[in-house]
Amino acid sequence: MRKIMYYVHQSLDGFIAGPNGEFDWAELGPELGAYSMALTERADLFLYGRNVWELMSAYWPNAEAMNPDQHATEFAPVWLRTPKVVLSTTLQSADWNTRIIRAADELEAIKAEPGKDILLTGSASVAAALTELGLLDEYHVIVHPVILGGGKPVYQPTGRHTLRLAETRSFDDRTVLLRHDLA
Repeated sequence: MRKIMYYVHQSLDGFIAGPNGEFDWAELGPELGAYSMALTERADLFLYGRNVWELMSAYWPNAEAMNPDQHATEFAPVWLRTPKVVLSTTLQSADWNTRIIRAADELEAIKAEPGKDILLTGSASVAAALTELGLLDEYHVIVHPVILGGGKPVYQPTGRHTLRLAETRSFDDRTVLLRHDLA
């Protein structure tokens, strides 16, 4: 069965976006960029909530022209060709090889389909819903050396869940990976 991996960047004080929704503090150095690309190579489906989908779909189709750094050059074509699913009750349509589903439990059937793993990026509310359903298998949390002092929490649990530490690692002498698997 496919795994669903949750890949998220957070501040040291546990936020994925600042008080005004800003995400200008996460830096992707060469080592972290390579790790990110390795995760995408494990997946043949990208999963988003509506807010992250809107950010990704506004940026990645033109990323190489807007920001010709190594990560943009490597990831933009991968993003364009990879099928995507958006979990949203409000989004009416989506381009770029994307389908919309309305309920988190629909992912159980998608997870059971043959294929590579599924990569959920950001989308804390989707991660929380999938955790509650027991569908999230791996948590790849990248901690950045910044304190935001408020904003959107990385995770809003509604119950207790036991995880197993699978890996810790630092990247670019700057960020730290905390990877946990469902126990």
